[in-house]
Parts: sequence; C-alpha cells; structure tokens
Amino acid sequence: MLAVTSPVFAADNAGDAGSEGDWSLAFRYRLETVDQDSFARDATASTLRSRLAYQSGERQGFSVFAELDYIAELFANDFNAGAGNTPNRTQYPVVADPDGADLNQAFVQYRQGDNRFRAGRQRIIFDNARFIGNVGWRQNEQTYDAVTFSRSGDHGLKFTLAYVDNVNRIFGNDVPDGDHAQQTYLANLGKAIEGVGTLTVYWYDIGDEDAPALANTTRGLRFTGSRPAPRGPFVYTLEFARQSENGGPVDFNANYYRLDLSAGLGAATLYGGFESLEGDRDLAGQAFRTPLATLHAFNGWADMFLATPGAGLEDAFAGLKGKAGAWTWDVLYHDFSAQSGSVDYGSELDLSLSRKLAERYVLLLKAARFDADNPAYTDTTKLWLQLSAEF
Repeated sequence: MLAVTSPVFAADNAGDAGSEGDWSLAFRYRLETVDQDSFARDATASTLRSRLAYQSGERQGFSVFAELDYIAELFANDFNAGAGNTPNRTQYPVVADPDGADLNQAFVQYRQGDNRFRAGRQRIIFDNARFIGNVGWRQNEQTYDAVTFSRSGDHGLKFTLAYVDNVNRIFGNDVPDGDHAQQTYLANLGKAIEGVGTLTVYWYDIGDEDAPALANTTRGLRFTGSRPAPRGPFVYTLEFARQSENGGPVDFNANYYRLDLSAGLGAATLYGGFESLEGDRDLAGQAFRTPLATLHAFNGWADMFLATPGAGLEDAFAGLKGKAGAWTWDVLYHDFSAQSGSVDYGSELDLSLSRKLAERYVLLLKAARFDADNPAYTDTTKLWLQLSAEF
C-alpha cells in the first residue's frame, strides 16, 4: 500500500536551496521480465533512467526548477514499450518504459509564507495517488503542464488548487498517447483534527481533449486516523467518491469505496483492506475510472487492471511487511472479482525486498504472480531487479 501524504506538491524542497542553486544527478537501472500466457514469447526489458535536475536559489520568493530525464535500453530490449512506441515488438508483452529524452519538470515558483504558486511542468500527487499521481514506478513518470496554488498552516488546514493544460504521460513524446491535452481543474482540501485524524475533501474535474472517454468529474471524502496500541499504532482510512461523465460519449454515474486497516506487530505490520470501483456488466464504459492515477500501486503489481473492467472491480487484499536487519520486506495477497455480478477475475501474490547500500544506493527485488480465474485474463508472472543511485 502507498503511504498517505498531504495534498501538497511533491519536490517541496523547491525554493529551499541556497542562493547559488543546486544540481543533482540520479540513476535508476531496472531489469524487468514478463511471462504472460497470452504471448508466445516472454518480455525482457533492461533500462536505465538518468536524471539531471537544477534547483535555483530563492530571490524575493521566486525560484526555478528543471529536471531532464533520459531512458536508455541496455543489454536487452525484447519488450513492447506500449502505445505504438515499438511496432516491431508486438510479439512481446508490454513493459511501458520507452527510451528517449524527456523534460520531466520545468517550473517557476513563488513562495510567500505558507503560500506556494507554481507555473509550468510539474509533478502533482494528491493523498495516496489513487486519483491524481505521477506514476513514479515507470521510468518515464507522468507530469503535468499546470498552474497550481497551495496553502498550509492554518490550524491544520491544507489545500491545493490546480488547472492542468496538458498531461505528459508515461509513453513519451513520440506517440499520440504520450501527450493528452486537458481542460482539467483539481481541488483538494485537508483538515487535520487534533486527536481524531485528517479529513480530506476533493473535487477533480478531468477534461481530456485527446481521449474524451476518460473525462469525468469525481467528488470524494477521505478520512485517515490512528490509535495507539501496545506493539504499534492501529491506522485506518475510509474513503468514498462519486463519479459522473464530463462531456464524454457515455452518460454514467459510478461509486468508489475503499477501506484500509493496519496494525503494528512490533517488527512487522499487518495490513489489509477492500476497494470497490463500481461498474455495469450490461453497459460498456460505465465503470469508475482513474485515468490520472498512479495505477501500479493499486490492484496488484502485475498491472492487470490498469483500466477498470466494464463490470467494475472489487479487490480484497491483505499483507504483512516489516524489516529484518538492513532489509525491508513486503508480502501482499489480492483477490479480484467483478463489482457487478458474481464473476471471479483471479488472485495475485506480490513480494518485495529492498535495502540501502551505503548512503546513495538502493537495491530492490520485486515479484508479482497473477493467477487468472476468467478467460478475459491470463496467468502472468513479473520479476524486477532495480538499483538506484542519487548524487
């Protein structure tokens, strides 16, 4: 599960650098393999992301930030990069990491007290990234050409307003699906209530001009709280959202529910929950959709449900995570079924193991196994080895 974050912008250190500015360099190498029964050949993707960033100093409240990525294929490229990026590799399963250069972020910021204003290409993440996120798992992350305003500090009240003109999607600049023009308005308001928890209200009016079927208006409530316990805190999250069409070809209304629970067990944490995205088995296109989400973090790491099935999706999940010496580990199980009707889609087991190496390096080993119970899906195994470094 993804940690809960405040509804403020990622990279919030922007503007905190010294007056001389600051350069940074980061690398992320990943080896990903995919064994999917619907393909005669397995995929093997070996990619390296190099990221160069510059943060200026702050002068009279103004600063600038820029970030350039380059994704290179190394050693093995037996994979379909998706969305038409590699038309000669359609015999392989998709690994959505196309090569090439990308201006990931480039914005001007003005900060005065608790107020922040940004204009330009930027990363935006709200709450747990279930509706608005950066798809940070993929090598070419999702960013937004936007104007954003945030304020925090008033008696636990935080809010963010944004207007998005364009979404720079994970498929890169070389294909139409890598760039979607928008008329999108976002509002997220959170209130921390002392001794109780945090209540968040949000309104996302997504107008995708290049893919009208993805347009929607979503209104929701989210509450997160915790209670002390002898071996670790008990944490809970309740969320409800209502979605309707926003100028798209299908008139629909759909609901979303989510419950998250976790309990500390000393060296480990037991967690689980239930998520429901409403659908209609008789009317295609009426399912609850999340086109700007960080989808990999939800409904299994095998990414079988990047688009909500027409009959909707119910995901009951349970996991155990913790630390063993220098290693951090996570074991997670999902059971998937249709929200409308009684169809079973399948189940999935996800495993991860990670650790820091010295101060600048992180090693990650990760696996996902999806077992299909429905002919619309196929048995899929994905394995990852990742090494990242920051300088």
